[in-house]
Amino acid sequence: MKVDVVNMEGQKVKTVELPSAIFEAPINVDLMHQAFVRQMANARLGTRKTKGRSEVSGGGRKPWRQKGTGRARQGSIRAAQWVGGGKVHTPKPKDFSQSMPKKMRQAAIRSALSVKAADNELLVLDSLELPEIKTRLMAQALDRLVGESSALIVLPEKNDSYQRVVLSTNNIPDAKTVLVNYLNIRDLLGYERLIIPVPVIAQLETLLAN
Repeated sequence: MKVDVVNMEGQKVKTVELPSAIFEAPINVDLMHQAFVRQMANARLGTRKTKGRSEVSGGGRKPWRQKGTGRARQGSIRAAQWVGGGKVHTPKPKDFSQSMPKKMRQAAIRSALSVKAADNELLVLDSLELPEIKTRLMAQALDRLVGESSALIVLPEKNDSYQRVVLSTNNIPDAKTVLVNYLNIRDLLGYERLIIPVPVIAQLETLLAN
C-alpha cells in the first residue's frame, strides 16, 4: 500500500510503501474487542475494600449476659447490626487483570492499524519537529494536518526533538503522544486520526513481526 508523506504544513513531499503485513492485515473485530477489554480490565485497581467484623476495633467483650435481660442476645458491639460495626458481603480487593498471548495482542494492533489505513485515517509525516515548546505551535500544526479531528501521534524515540512535541501536545485535549513501544489498542481505537513519522514504520515492522 502506497501513501502520501506530508510535511508539517500538510503538503505532500513524497510517497512511501507501507508494509502489507502491518497495514493490510486481516481485520479481526473480535480480537480487537478482546484486546480492548483486557487493557481496560488491567487498568482497574481493584482496591476498594470495607472492614468486616474481625477487622474493626473494639467489641472484645460481650455487651451483656446471654439470658435474663429481656434483650436480644448479642456477642459483640461490633457486629454488623451495630453502628460502627463491621460490614457484611461488601467489596474486597480483587485482581481484575486478564492475560492474552503476545501474538494475539500483536495481531489486534495490526488489525487496528489496517483499519486506520483502510479508512484513510493514517497520516505519515516526513519529520515531526518544533522549534520550541509551545502549545500554540502544535495546535496550529494539528489544525493543518487533521483539522478538528482527534489525533494520536506515535513517536519513534524519546529525544530532545520529540520531547518538545510531547510537552507542546500535553495541553491539547484532543491529541495525545505515545512512544511506538507503548502503542496500544485503546489509543488506536480512541482517536480519529493516527499520525506517524516515517521512522516509525520500520519500528512497527520490527515490533509487530509474526
